[in-house]
Amino acid sequence: MVWAMVAVALGFVGLTVLAVFAVRVFLEAGRLGREVALAAQRIGRAADDLEKAAGRAAERL
Repeated sequence: MVWAMVAVALGFVGLTVLAVFAVRVFLEAGRLGREVALAAQRIGRAADDLEKAAGRAAERL
């Protein structure tokens, strides 16, 4: 009977550890998504700046 209770306790602990890791993965995925969105905005601004600079350079020629 003791072994059964130990097995149930270990199963519960295992599920708890998995739940903690699942929450950590969820939070990190959200953080990664925010960083990707920020990087996309920066790339868009850089592309706009490059396009403006190319237009000014073309006007000078």
